[in-house]
Amino acid sequence: MAIIKQLLKHYFYLIIIFSIGRVSLFVWQFGRFSQTPDYWLTFVYGIKMDTILALMLLLPLLFLLTLAPKILAKFIDKLMVYYFLLILILVIFIESATFPFFIQYDIRPNYLFVEYLEHIREVSSMLMADYKTIFVVTLIVIYAVARAYLKQAQQQFLYCFDVSYIKRIALLLPLLLIFSIGIRSSFGHRPANISDALYSSNRILNEVTKNSLYSILYAVYSSNKHDGDAKRYGSMKIDHAIQRVKRRLNIQNTHPEYIFNRVVNTHFKHAKDKNLVIFIQESIGAQFVAAVGGESGITPYFNQLANQGLLFTDAYSNGTRSIRGLAGLVAGNFSVPGKGVLKRNKSQQDFFTVASLLKSYQYETMFLYGGESRFDNMKSWFSGNGFDRIIEQNDFINPNYVGSWGVSDEDLVIRANQEFKKYYRNHQKFAAVMFSTSNHTPFDFPEDKIDLVKGVAVKSVKNAIKYADYALGQFIKLAQNEDYYKDTIFVIVANHDVRVYGDDLVPVNHFHIPALILGQNVPITTYDKISTQPDILATVLDLMGIKGLHYPIHGHSIFSDKKQNIALMQFNDSYALRQDNKVAIIRPNKEPLTFFYQNEKLNATTHDKQLEQDALAFVITLNHLYSNKLHQ
Repeated sequence: MAIIKQLLKHYFYLIIIFSIGRVSLFVWQFGRFSQTPDYWLTFVYGIKMDTILALMLLLPLLFLLTLAPKILAKFIDKLMVYYFLLILILVIFIESATFPFFIQYDIRPNYLFVEYLEHIREVSSMLMADYKTIFVVTLIVIYAVARAYLKQAQQQFLYCFDVSYIKRIALLLPLLLIFSIGIRSSFGHRPANISDALYSSNRILNEVTKNSLYSILYAVYSSNKHDGDAKRYGSMKIDHAIQRVKRRLNIQNTHPEYIFNRVVNTHFKHAKDKNLVIFIQESIGAQFVAAVGGESGITPYFNQLANQGLLFTDAYSNGTRSIRGLAGLVAGNFSVPGKGVLKRNKSQQDFFTVASLLKSYQYETMFLYGGESRFDNMKSWFSGNGFDRIIEQNDFINPNYVGSWGVSDEDLVIRANQEFKKYYRNHQKFAAVMFSTSNHTPFDFPEDKIDLVKGVAVKSVKNAIKYADYALGQFIKLAQNEDYYKDTIFVIVANHDVRVYGDDLVPVNHFHIPALILGQNVPITTYDKISTQPDILATVLDLMGIKGLHYPIHGHSIFSDKKQNIALMQFNDSYALRQDNKVAIIRPNKEPLTFFYQNEKLNATTHDKQLEQDALAFVITLNHLYSNKLHQ
């Protein structure tokens, strides 16, 4: 039949494009999963993902071909041709975008692809700087395919309307049944979804198996329907989950309502209250910092400063996004399922932060950022949760250098030093969060400031990090020449590593970040046990010497005997709970797994049911905290 022929033809058009994309990705990344058993199954599971999406996209054609009256045949013919042309353009664009996205994030496009479209200026500058060739080639391919399709598509649907209306309607039900089976792709209780592509313990092989456009659409769907839906990970009574998390973290609340809020006594005493500066470094993983086991020659200033304060050599980030790191370092919480709290409605006010905590101790608080603070909704979240002032790009007068992401880190530290001097001169206690911008593609930074790293491009990750380190060094030099330095504690810590690569389901080694606390009376020592971003916040508050603090931070000061050797890491939809060198990983609608972490790799081991259940308990509890506004 003509209708079936047209539907099949257009189905195969889509499958061919998806297959070209998958085969290209397969060949490109083959070395990373070539030792994995049954890697060829990626094409079996992949065609399933492709069929689900292709049939969804063809549903409008099915209804129009079977239900539209013949009198509208010419109009419907053109409508379907241009509808499918738009689909072809979209599919080719997304398949092409998969490769630069994979270079950047080591995954197929997902929710990040949509989120970054909100920041078109920064994204467009990144695309044109780093991926101009791919962008131009994609436009050429789209033009060629569109022209070829239009040439052969003239009146291709018209003869379908020569079939009698009754016969066309009669075809609808059997074809709709076939479409439904294909879209559902499962005879089980639940229809197939993106988790069906996760058939291997090798993460890269799973990424090859996925379909990029489906991955994006499913992420948008999940964000709207399942944002914060912890049930996808498993079920557990909330009271039981909370008790499990409390035991694992060794936290007992003293507040009758807020689950983790407790009184914490300091281990330090000072004659004068200390100011606080948290300098968050954008995308600087431990791999670049020799002081914590990384490459030498990239962060000489940090390495030098590491000998002057409290160095964390085994610290871990909450996640792979800035909003996760900011929440961990400023609010002391682990990553909630779904969108980060910086972007969620219920956390825009009355959400615990270090600023809201110190406000009752008469501290003035501020957030300093060289870019536009609307990025990732930072401005709303910081201003709504205790920060008195926000200084962003527009507040810098005649900056020395402006790049794609804002003013240089040097401009940032000069302005911060000016502000801190004013506070101190006015006898005003202050707490500030600074956030660098240099280590963002296209890696803009001023010339003639650093000795460039040999063997890499000028505008590269390593040179951007070396410049950020240079700015850090300038900041500490400026501060040490000012009176406020002796009464201030400085935290230097990364929000996350750059481009989290790795074949493991959760690449734990790329959550490893540098962290350092400086200041007079700060012990000069090294802490070599596992620590988290919430632990770092709890530690610096301890070092400030304020008596009887009440807070809900999901961690402990390293000087507390309650501190546990534990970390919780979020990677896309996966969570990894690490206790010592054992790691439990949970994923939506998949069986939990346990690994032994050794030599920076996850090695499968027998199930640790308690650790796996505790990982689930964390996800359920974190979701409960957010949903019921209990992070106070």
